[in-house]
Amino acid sequence: MSSIGTGYDLSASQFSPDGRVFQVEYALKAVENSGTIVGIRCKDGVVLAAEKIITSKLLKRTTQPRIVNVDAHIGMAFAGLVADAYKLCSIARDEASDYRVNHGMPIPPQHLATRLSQYVHAYTLYAGLRPFGVTTFLASYHNGKSDLHVIEPSGVFYSFNACASGKAKATAMTELEKIKDFKVSFLLDLLFSVGMSCLEN
Repeated sequence: MSSIGTGYDLSASQFSPDGRVFQVEYALKAVENSGTIVGIRCKDGVVLAAEKIITSKLLKRTTQPRIVNVDAHIGMAFAGLVADAYKLCSIARDEASDYRVNHGMPIPPQHLATRLSQYVHAYTLYAGLRPFGVTTFLASYHNGKSDLHVIEPSGVFYSFNACASGKAKATAMTELEKIKDFKVSFLLDLLFSVGMSCLEN
């Protein structure tokens, strides 16, 4: 079968004859063309690191951060289209705030990842919408347990000990696979140096 859309890429709700949804694949390409992000989980917490591509020396470095807070116990990093990412961040913050108001407690990270992934998936079902061109890392430390959830443009989410996304994903994943044990108590500054070395390589 052809690897080119040839008419089957006009809508996110349309499958090609070989069972592919090209709009979702194009969203993944947008993620692959962005700066690299790395997430590493250990017993003590989660470290997120992001490569910020500066397109102009006139640009302020604090503009459009790629690592943001969602709630007191949850942070988010993203690779892909920045505008899409900030929309998802807004949705995640609303979900966390609503849960806290309705239940009187912080939102469980797994619940937030499920809700956000359902929202992302809904944008792959209708002809009038396009998928989010962003991969989202949700890092959390809740009730003495750390978690790293990764939500892809298709709407599926996974839990990882360590993960990378973006331009240098393959290189970063090779570095992350050298970590032997994620259950031990790493010093977070050591994890930070590992994350930075992944971005530098």
